[in-house]
Amino acid sequence: MSPDPVSAARGPRRVTLQARLTLIYGGLFLVAGLVLLGATYALFSQQITRTGAKVLARTEIPPGTGGTGGTGGKDAAADQSWRLTVNGTPMDPGLAEKWMRDQQATLHKAATTSLLTFGASALLVVGGAAAGFGWLVAGRVLAPLHRVTDTARRIAAAPAADRGLHERIALRGPDDEVKGLADAFDTMVERLDRSFDGQRRFVANASHELRTPLTLGRALVELAMHRPAACEHVTTLGEDLLQINSRHERLITGLLVLAGSEREIVERLPVDLADVVGHVAAQIEVEAKEAGVTVRERAGEAPTAGDALLLERLVHNLVENGIRHNLPGGGWVRVASRTRADGLVEVEVANTGPVVPAYEVPSLFEPFRRLPGDRVVTAKGAGLGLSIVRSVARAHDGDAVVRPRPGGGLVVTVTLPHSPHGPPPAGQPGE
Repeated sequence: MSPDPVSAARGPRRVTLQARLTLIYGGLFLVAGLVLLGATYALFSQQITRTGAKVLARTEIPPGTGGTGGTGGKDAAADQSWRLTVNGTPMDPGLAEKWMRDQQATLHKAATTSLLTFGASALLVVGGAAAGFGWLVAGRVLAPLHRVTDTARRIAAAPAADRGLHERIALRGPDDEVKGLADAFDTMVERLDRSFDGQRRFVANASHELRTPLTLGRALVELAMHRPAACEHVTTLGEDLLQINSRHERLITGLLVLAGSEREIVERLPVDLADVVGHVAAQIEVEAKEAGVTVRERAGEAPTAGDALLLERLVHNLVENGIRHNLPGGGWVRVASRTRADGLVEVEVANTGPVVPAYEVPSLFEPFRRLPGDRVVTAKGAGLGLSIVRSVARAHDGDAVVRPRPGGGLVVTVTLPHSPHGPPPAGQPGE
C-alpha cells in the first residue's frame, strides 16, 4: 500500500510535547526507583552482616572423652559432635533451640526496623529531589506557553491598535504543539493587523478624496448665492446647502482624526492640559453664547506628553459635546484640568442636560451613536465626538470614563500619564 501523500508532505513524525513529558517523568521515576532500590539493598546487607556474636562454632571432642563411640581409629569420624557455644562458652543443649529462635527474632526485628527507617528516609530524599527536578523541567517545557500568554495579554491591553497588533511571538524551537499554537496566533494577529490597517487607510483615503468635491460644491454654491441675479429663494437654498456641506466637512474631519488617533503616538512633546483647556474655552466661547450655554473654566496644572493637536481635539470635542447636548438656554458646561494624588493628570468636563440612563452610557463611545430622543441645541454633530475622545486618550496611554450626572447631563473624565517635563517652548504645538 502506498503511503498517504498528505502524511508524506508533512515530513517525518515529530515527537509531541505529551510524549516528551511522558519520557521525562517516566525516566525520572525510573532513576529514582533504581537509586532507592540500590540504597535499600546496601543498607539491608550492611545491617544483616553487622553482628558481633558467634552463634555456632564447630569443636572436636577427642575419642574416649564423650559420645558413644569406641576407641577404634575407624570410629574417629563418628566420635566428632557439635556443641553450641556463645562467645566461646558452651551452652546447655536443652536451651540451644530456644536461644536460636530468640536470636533470629531479634535479628529480624533489627533488620526490618533499619530497612523501614533508612528506606523511608531515602524515599523522602529521592522523592523530593525528583519532584524538584520535575518542577524545573515542567517549567522549562511550559515556558513557551507563558510567552504566548504574555504576548496575548500585551496585545489585548495595548492602548493603540497599531501598537498591539504589530507584536509577534516568533517562537523558536521544536515543531511541537506549543510552537504550532504560537504560529497560529501570529498568523491570526497578522491578518487582523492587515485588516485594521486596510480599514484605516480606506477611511483616510476616502475622506481625502471626498474633500475635493465638497470644496468644489461649496465654491459653486457660494458663486450662485453671490450672483447679482440671485433671488431670495436661491440665497436661502444656498445657505441650507452650505450648512449641509459644512456638516459633511466636519464628518470627514472627524473620520480623519479618528483614523489618525488610533495609531501610536511616535513623537511625544510636553503639553500642559491647563493651556489646552484655556485655549479651547476661549475658542468655543462664541458657539456657547449662541447656544445660551455658560462655559466654566477651571484650568489647573496638568503636565503630560503627547500630540498637542490631538489633545486639543480631545478637549474641544468634550466641551463641544457638552454645549450641543445641553438644555435649550440656561445650561452650563464645566471644564477642569488637574493633577491627581496618584500622579495621573485628568481633564473633566461636566454639563447640564437631559437625564441619561446608566445602561446607555457604554454605547456613547461607539461611532455615530446618539441617545434616543436627546435634545441638542444645534444639529452640527457628526456622532464621532466621544469616539475620538476615547481613541485619543488610549493612544496617549490613558482612558476616558463617562458617568451620568445627577439631575441630568454627563460627566466625562479623561486620565493621562503625568509628565515631569515643563511646558513646551514658544512656537511649539500646544502654545
